[in-house]
Amino acid sequence: MARTFRLAFIVLVAASSAVAQDKKLVAVLDFDYGTVRSAVQAYFGTDQDVGKGISMLLEQKLVNDGKYRVIDRNALDKILKEQNFSNSDRADPNSAAKIGRILGVNALIVGTITQFGRDDKHIGVGGGGYGLGRFGVGRVGKNDAKAVVGVTAKLVDVNTAEILAVVTGTGESKRGGFSVGGGGGGWSGGGGGAVDMGSSNFGNTILGEAVRAAVDNTGQQLDDKAASLPEAAKAPVSGLVADVTGNTLVLNVGSKNGVKVGDQLTISRKVKDVKDPTTGAVIKTIVNQLGTATVTEVEDSSATATYNGTTPPQVGDVVKNQ
Repeated sequence: MARTFRLAFIVLVAASSAVAQDKKLVAVLDFDYGTVRSAVQAYFGTDQDVGKGISMLLEQKLVNDGKYRVIDRNALDKILKEQNFSNSDRADPNSAAKIGRILGVNALIVGTITQFGRDDKHIGVGGGGYGLGRFGVGRVGKNDAKAVVGVTAKLVDVNTAEILAVVTGTGESKRGGFSVGGGGGGWSGGGGGAVDMGSSNFGNTILGEAVRAAVDNTGQQLDDKAASLPEAAKAPVSGLVADVTGNTLVLNVGSKNGVKVGDQLTISRKVKDVKDPTTGAVIKTIVNQLGTATVTEVEDSSATATYNGTTPPQVGDVVKNQ
């Protein structure tokens, strides 16, 4: 009974893993916000990286929708730092493609913030202005507030730097009412600290509502493109058999080397090295393919695979992807 349950559990896990592997893997780069920087500074009172904030919200949207697998942001930031990827490269397809190949993703999502601000109108007595909206001080009247956010996102093929799709997401929020004194238009920055665009404090503002609407609109359009993305280029895998137990192999390569559950690998044995008669350097290695192995488990620096072939494998045999 216990054995039957264990087998059923393994089948269920394998099926879930297969479904996950069918989802295309993407990474979302911080969006460029150069075209709206002055509006951002006027609204918040200081420069804020709204491109990074919106890209993080978009990541959450894509993960929750379940159409893609998304690269962890900490891993992405590490690669960007190692490659000296600057903010000016955010919207460049060629630069993005280079990063995408290193990450082993199917596509990169790059984008630009095209609109970001508020247009508040006050009808009544009193005046005074602040930021993008006209916030009155000590006035009586009716406030009509409107926030607009626009986002353009591109799906970039990491193999060719070709732009596979372009989507444009927009979001608006409106509020109106009578007020006595104060702004009545909702929360506006004005401080020098960083703004957390994922917080409820920002999300409940009129601009926060517009941001969320623009992100949801953009994410839905990207979801619709998921099935049409190309397969990611396979990273070359080269390793050795570290242990043999029957037809179960332990390999000395793992997820750090691009190995994934379900991968089909070839198992070969070196026959001889061909050397340059002049220099003595090895110019070619002759190998004999023994069989194949299907990866069933993966860790950072190792993998377990099931061997299929007529010649028994042994420790030291060569492992490569097909």
